[in-house]
Amino acid sequence: MGKRVVLAYSGGLDTSVAVRWMSEQWGSEVIALAADVGQGEDLEAARQRALAAGAVEAHVADLRAELASEFLAPAIAANALYENRYPLISSLTRPVIVRRLVQAAEEMGADAIAHGCTGKGNDQLRFEVAARALAPDVEILSPVREWGLTRADAIEYAVEHDIPVTVRADNPYSIDQNLWGRAVECGVLEDPWRQPPEEVFAQTRVSTTEAFEITVGFEQGVPISLDGEAMPLEQVVSQVAASVGPTGWGRIDMVENRRVGIKTREIYEAPAALALIAAHRDLEGLTLERDVAHEKARLEPRWAEVVYDGYWFSPLREALDAFVASTQRWVTGEVRLLCAPGRCDVVGRRSPHGLYDYDLATYDAEDAFRHQDAAGFVRLWGLSTEMWAKKQGPAT
Repeated sequence: MGKRVVLAYSGGLDTSVAVRWMSEQWGSEVIALAADVGQGEDLEAARQRALAAGAVEAHVADLRAELASEFLAPAIAANALYENRYPLISSLTRPVIVRRLVQAAEEMGADAIAHGCTGKGNDQLRFEVAARALAPDVEILSPVREWGLTRADAIEYAVEHDIPVTVRADNPYSIDQNLWGRAVECGVLEDPWRQPPEEVFAQTRVSTTEAFEITVGFEQGVPISLDGEAMPLEQVVSQVAASVGPTGWGRIDMVENRRVGIKTREIYEAPAALALIAAHRDLEGLTLERDVAHEKARLEPRWAEVVYDGYWFSPLREALDAFVASTQRWVTGEVRLLCAPGRCDVVGRRSPHGLYDYDLATYDAEDAFRHQDAAGFVRLWGLSTEMWAKKQGPAT
């Protein structure tokens, strides 16, 4: 093909092999672009691996702040959990990576962009649909879908070509990590009956045995402080992960329905994502009007599904975001989280906009609730059921 290609480079097995394979098989000039999305790795070492694998250039883009402010913040506001469990760890990073990939291709005069996604995965949707939304005429290459190598073949190819990778036949896990959490698959995890070995976990290895509390401050649905100290969202996320993860809480072991139609066993570590979503949802319980809260809860799974399916840059996601944003105007306050080995629970919440009224809610004193109004309300509420029973006979 002889094209100049910007490759979304993770530093892992597939993208490292892809650098050499595209160079040899297609005659491509490969520019590796590694995105810093908070994975906590030495990306200078990853950049050097790309060059060693045959890239003509290799660059690192720090995307942590924009990932947090433009992608994680809306996910928190939407309480986004795919299939009510998965906090979109990988899904949320792909659009910010693709946006930078498209920009880099234009800046560097590239003919195409490329990714290291497999044909079975969801990420191919997220990369390619996002790229076409941002640059409809861009050419997108997918060497992993073309080369026909198994994972074992790719490991052997890396060894034969002296491509420096950390994956080995005796350590075959595929790991994706970022600010929002950590995803692990492959190897023994492909047996859904088998308990995950402790070696697959990193963020949630137990090292904390004492209970402690943290207080998360929110402003219009966005976490802005920890224990009263103001900080940017990316720092809030990192510190919550560092505090909660060592309790061993935040693990997810699930069989997930991929968009391509197959089920896959996934292991996730997401202590920060799960803790912040739990705190945010609880604060909404204090600040959102009943019908707004119920309608939002109905739309939240749809928001998560849209993002999971790769439609970040879509009119539907924008429309759902507009609704969610309107609900967040008064979601300001603080939430207390009690953390201990194996648990992270909300134990307190307060807000200057809270709709909780002690004088209406209390049972212990003279209250402001007009009890005599309830009799008529209850009768009218059940009137249709009563009439149905009179005409059709009592319910069985």
